Amino acid sequence: MLLATSTVALSACGSSGGDTASVEGNWEDVVSAAEEEGSVTLYSSQNTTILDSVKAAWNAKYPNITLEYVRGTDADLNPRVEVENKTKKGIADVHVVTDTAWIASAADSGSYSQELRGPSFDNPEYDRDSSIKNNRLFLNVAATFGMGWNTDAVANGLADPRDVLAPEYKGRVGVVSPVGIASYVDLYDFYRKNFGDDYQERLAAQEPRIYPSALGIAQALTSGEIVVAPMVQPLVQEVAAGAPVNWALPNPSWGTPFYGHVTAVAPHPNAAQVLADFLVSTEGQTAQAIGVATALPGIAGATADAHEVQAPDPAKLTKQYVDQQSAEWEQQFLG
Repeated sequence: MLLATSTVALSACGSSGGDTASVEGNWEDVVSAAEEEGSVTLYSSQNTTILDSVKAAWNAKYPNITLEYVRGTDADLNPRVEVENKTKKGIADVHVVTDTAWIASAADSGSYSQELRGPSFDNPEYDRDSSIKNNRLFLNVAATFGMGWNTDAVANGLADPRDVLAPEYKGRVGVVSPVGIASYVDLYDFYRKNFGDDYQERLAAQEPRIYPSALGIAQALTSGEIVVAPMVQPLVQEVAAGAPVNWALPNPSWGTPFYGHVTAVAPHPNAAQVLADFLVSTEGQTAQAIGVATALPGIAGATADAHEVQAPDPAKLTKQYVDQQSAEWEQQFLG
């Protein structure tokens, strides 16, 4: 399990005791009530570079509301949200997730989320009709995945994910673990479909290093712990910082949308509404545009339009299917 938090610890002593709601009135009333609450907690499977950027932009706009985040994979965070919802003891105010089956189920049931109120959702450029499910779950950004390499070790780069299967890269490849993570299960399905039925088997034969997330792969490529990876988010920030890495999107390339929602038991329901609104505002989208597709057009640094990133099929990615594929992957890669 990988959990990163921007605070030393989170205590349940500040949690809510049941379903909550923002104040009645207009948006200014909600913002005023949010400032009285004074804090807000975000659960997200986005990487910490993006989350730190969001926090900095948030602090600049809402200095009187402290934002803290907990970063983990969907496999880490979704059960926590479910337990908080069931026990009516909320810690998360806003939850950002990629698991399309979970997103579809939560949107249909409505039991995990509050209806959205922010004005940014009505921005015509955001396209509310195609971006929001059941007035509860909102399109935030979308991850796009491609190939990455260490330029000190791979001077000519990579042109195709099958390039990492070359004999000289054995033991020097990095991959993400899909165990329990629906979006990553879909990622491996995509690679098998587009780069060969035996791609996963051949990749396992490369004896790759395994990481819980794409963030770990990016760090390992930068340090030289690995030299190639067929699946990593665009290394935009690393390249800009002068790290010895580069990246490219294969054709075709895989991606997955991130959806957010205000949790039904948010302990700070007004600040939660303000944070949800902020994430899809120009400021929030700009803060997140680090190697991802954005839901607003014209955002500097965005890799694509998040609306054009096709979501995995939730009907396919059932818990049974994810568990089955996870077990097969573990057998291939872990023996």
